[in-house]
Amino acid sequence: MKKLSLIVLLSFFFACGDSSQKKSKEGSKEAAIQEGIADGKFNDFKHSFVEALWKIEPIWASYVGYHKYDSLLPLPNEDSRKEKMAFVNGMKEELNAYDLNELNKLNQIDYKMIRDALERFQFGIEKFKRFEWDPSQYNLGGAFYQTLNYRKESLEWRLTQLDKKLENVPAYYSEAKKQLKSPTKVHTELAIQQLNGSKSVFEKKLIDSLSHSSLGVLFKEKFIEKSENAVKAINDFISFLENQILPKVANDSSSFRIGKQLFEEKFSHDIHSAYSAEDIFKAAVEAKVELHDNMYRLSEMLWEKYYGDTEKPGNRLKEIQMVIDAVSRTHVARDSFIYAIRQQIPQLEAFVKEHDLLTLDPDKPLVVRETPGYMRGIAGASISAPGPYDKDAETYYNVTPLDNYSEEAAESYLREYNHYVLQILNIHEAIPGHYTQLIYSNKSPSIIKSVFGNGAMIEGWGVYAEKMMLENNYGGSEKEMGLMYYKWNLRTVCNAILDYGVHVNNFSEKEAMQLLRKEAFQEQAEAEGKWRRARLSQVQLSSYFTGYYEIMQLRDTMRVLKGDAFSLKEFHETFLSFGSAPVKYISEIMQDDALKVLE
Repeated sequence: MKKLSLIVLLSFFFACGDSSQKKSKEGSKEAAIQEGIADGKFNDFKHSFVEALWKIEPIWASYVGYHKYDSLLPLPNEDSRKEKMAFVNGMKEELNAYDLNELNKLNQIDYKMIRDALERFQFGIEKFKRFEWDPSQYNLGGAFYQTLNYRKESLEWRLTQLDKKLENVPAYYSEAKKQLKSPTKVHTELAIQQLNGSKSVFEKKLIDSLSHSSLGVLFKEKFIEKSENAVKAINDFISFLENQILPKVANDSSSFRIGKQLFEEKFSHDIHSAYSAEDIFKAAVEAKVELHDNMYRLSEMLWEKYYGDTEKPGNRLKEIQMVIDAVSRTHVARDSFIYAIRQQIPQLEAFVKEHDLLTLDPDKPLVVRETPGYMRGIAGASISAPGPYDKDAETYYNVTPLDNYSEEAAESYLREYNHYVLQILNIHEAIPGHYTQLIYSNKSPSIIKSVFGNGAMIEGWGVYAEKMMLENNYGGSEKEMGLMYYKWNLRTVCNAILDYGVHVNNFSEKEAMQLLRKEAFQEQAEAEGKWRRARLSQVQLSSYFTGYYEIMQLRDTMRVLKGDAFSLKEFHETFLSFGSAPVKYISEIMQDDALKVLE
């Protein structure tokens, strides 16, 4: 009877199971149809959303490789901001018409990223108001260069678009003057530096290109006149900043600080982390302690090599600094800095291929160049990748030469970017860091993920790439490479501490220098540059550690979920396949997919 009852019970269970499976399949099919319809409509919305965005943001459009509106130069005034807010409110209303749960996972990320972008636009206009205090945002050199460098259209087409854009330059700078209500000293100084650099675009690059075009004599004469008027307007704006603004802010020592509330809000809008800015600050402080422990351990091992039987200083930080000083003396010559970077790129490519860490695209070469004048003044090295609409354009690794450095400053800079650190820098900026990640990002089928690339994910990947390469034995058994990696990683950690410390905890220059020089072991030139950068930017310096912190957590989680099936290469390529989306959104999908496999 018990056996019969069990058979009956099992038969009933499986019968119900068959029935529920049929219903489930029918329900899944119906859901898939509904999802397909919803995704199709949402894809149409994304297209119209981006098209409308570029019409009100034509300069941004040029930077991402969309050149339909290259002739437009909106004036930076209240009318433009009202137009943008009308766009924000209208798009919010359209977005809210979609049910997030009816969209597939990739579109759910796009939905969230569009929502986040609209909220960020509104925050920028209504609360952050950079247009009132940052004169450096009124720099048109890059906007004109992006159009001039668009090789898919003829030179004549490009110059015709720029001819129309040139007409608005005098009015643009006239309006820019009216917007500046409370400019800061440090941003005004940056604006003057960059505007002086951007003049070469109008005085040389445009005119040189014009001379090589087949456009008529009359067009050329009028174009030259418009270009000269643009330079006059830029000079007038520079004069305005030098003679009317700088004297008023000569004693400005703190207006660049944005405070805790604005910092947390901007962190939320820019970073989109699973953590708060304060959480990240605390995590960075803890990470600094761990890094000091690792650096002290290696310094103990290296002491005899560099100092023989010299008595140790009896202070951990001082001992670390002494060993770093000794190791840092090995660096390239001043005139060979850019050349050395060019030489290292193929070596990094070979290492990634040999260790099968991820797939590199041989059709996307990296061009190492001197940083253009209009981009100088913030970072010594950076990547300029082609936009999602111009994927075949060249990717540039911008390196600022040491031409304007004194001998002392140049030596300090070269010790900072010594033989070991220079390799880590190239990993971060180039391979398999930013350059590689941005190539993958441009392959993403989602234009939203490319256009609204998340800075913390991008910077976090660069930092993660450094650690991952050393984990795979890049640098071999050289303890110097390990020590310098920890020093470099300490920079990432201290970036976050400095960022929060300056804007929320009111770090003075003395406190910043204590952190950077004594606790992060940075050279004087590097520390001074970072102090300046912390005053010029807000939240961006926190992006490196935040993204890295979240990527490492995701990798650890995926190792546990996948067990023996975990593949480092698969992890990298899956992670990068989502484009430059916030790590927390990528993490949600990757973990969910892994859990489904386990079910």
